[in-house]
Amino acid sequence: MIPTKSFQPLSLVTLGLAFLLCAPDFTGAQQNRVMGEVKFSGATKIEKSSGVWIDGQYVGYLKELKGDKKIMLLPGQHEISVRQTGYNNFKQILVVEPGRVHILHLQMTQDLRVSYPGSDAAELKLNVKPDRAAVFVDDGYIGHAADFGGAFHRVKVELPGYRTFETEVNLLPRQKSKVETELVAGSILQAGPLIKEQ
Repeated sequence: MIPTKSFQPLSLVTLGLAFLLCAPDFTGAQQNRVMGEVKFSGATKIEKSSGVWIDGQYVGYLKELKGDKKIMLLPGQHEISVRQTGYNNFKQILVVEPGRVHILHLQMTQDLRVSYPGSDAAELKLNVKPDRAAVFVDDGYIGHAADFGGAFHRVKVELPGYRTFETEVNLLPRQKSKVETELVAGSILQAGPLIKEQ
């Protein structure tokens, strides 16, 4: 017969696990004394559909970064970068304080060096799942998959936690085409180099 004393540590572990499972959710910045929350504010559709990188890692597009996708960061300095095709990159170093909500107000400015395709441009539509993935054309970020159409050549779609999708598209003038894919789940380590800011 096994002595009952050997079961006591297991009972304490089980009790501790049960407590953790029943503990209230303290994910908000006001309740979390360690993490700080970062919120983004943008007035136009341009800002709201812009891609966000934190410390060189793509996290999603601005409009979706709330609720269960809100940004909680450890205290300290973090580099925030926001990108949108046809606009200058927004970069800021933000000092995150523990337990505080930090609001970052954005106003994207148009990049006057960008040239746009003419009336004979081809069109390629994307249907990508998950639609929050970042889209790169010829290695340049052009937006996220949910809000997309345009003309280009080499297409990469990346999202941390998924394998990179890449294809080459050669379109004739005024030709219309569509690419559909569902990203395959993988490790965050499998994300390609474009998803990490250089």
